Amino acid sequence: MKEREWSTIILAAILISFPIMFFTWIIYAIVMLSTGSKLYGVLVIAASALISIFYLLAYIDVLKAKVFWSLCGSAILVIAITFVLGWRYEQYVEKLKIVDDQAINMRDYEPFREGTKTVSLQEPASLKIRSKLPHLDGSTALYPMYAAFVQAVYKQKEYPYYGQDSEVQVNGTEDAYNRLIKGEADLIFAPAPSKDQEAQAKAAGVELTMTPIGYEAFIFFVNSRNEIQDLTLEQIKGIYAGELTNWKQFGGADEKIRPFQRRENSGSQTMLQKIMKDKQLMEPAKEDVNSGMGDIIKQTASYRNYKNAIGFSFLFYATEMVHEQQIHLLKINGVEANRANVRNGTYPLTAKFYAITAGTDNLKVQPFIDWILSPQGQYLIEKTGYIPLKS
Repeated sequence: MKEREWSTIILAAILISFPIMFFTWIIYAIVMLSTGSKLYGVLVIAASALISIFYLLAYIDVLKAKVFWSLCGSAILVIAITFVLGWRYEQYVEKLKIVDDQAINMRDYEPFREGTKTVSLQEPASLKIRSKLPHLDGSTALYPMYAAFVQAVYKQKEYPYYGQDSEVQVNGTEDAYNRLIKGEADLIFAPAPSKDQEAQAKAAGVELTMTPIGYEAFIFFVNSRNEIQDLTLEQIKGIYAGELTNWKQFGGADEKIRPFQRRENSGSQTMLQKIMKDKQLMEPAKEDVNSGMGDIIKQTASYRNYKNAIGFSFLFYATEMVHEQQIHLLKINGVEANRANVRNGTYPLTAKFYAITAGTDNLKVQPFIDWILSPQGQYLIEKTGYIPLKS
């Protein structure tokens, strides 16, 4: 090929590449902003590169027009299919994370299951529900408690926690509130609702009736290798407001603090928002938001995060349901997070948890709640590992 022809081809390649790459990066930016996925960005780049190559080959007559358009169409089709499959896979993985978080020990607590860890009464329950069973849901951390209620009061049969037709499910705080507001659950067990959940109930024309039934400690933890043992409540708030950013500010290592958070409307995230009060909670990086309660513990325990991570949860879940040895709980204002200090009122981050209804027409619900507040129900709360209202 003559030198002039080569120079023409190179010039053509440059002229073709610039507009294609310009539009590629615009599309790439839009895709990244809307999905936050590098996979999709790579697909955009790959598609543009292939089309550029095909166009250049067509320009120098290596490819005929029909072949060119066929290849371009095939490339776009393959990219589109990969895009859709990738999106579906990410949805599947996200759902799997939630299920995996719940599945840490959930099956072990299923009522009436052989070998269940669910605690039992020492005598027959004073209430028995054999028909029109109230449909229950709730927080992952509270499932062992209300599974114990079911085992004491409901008729004996299988209640798979994940089954759509099961009367006793555990979908986590966020989905439990959603199901309650939609009328798919009669009664849920959860921490207090978020402002968003209160707004959802109001918009749906339902009133959330909340009956406190016990207490639990809200805790913060760091990796077991982190030498920090104690923070004040104001220091915690400063960290999550983005005002305190390095562990050396507390006498620790010269490492940037990585404060993990949970997704919006989860029970522990709502609790974090409540304790911030006068301070604005910082906007977390996407990779620092954990979908499940188990995830936030695993991430903090991870070796690569040992110098800088901090996370939060509820005491029973973090110490009884997840047996993670690579974290240690922080004292708050010098007070250790344990049941004795929750009971005597010295631990500063104690939250009530509730039995919550939203206008159910199931007449068995109120007697059930009354029984939960009775000595038998309160005994099961304490026996499970929570703090009853009267202790």
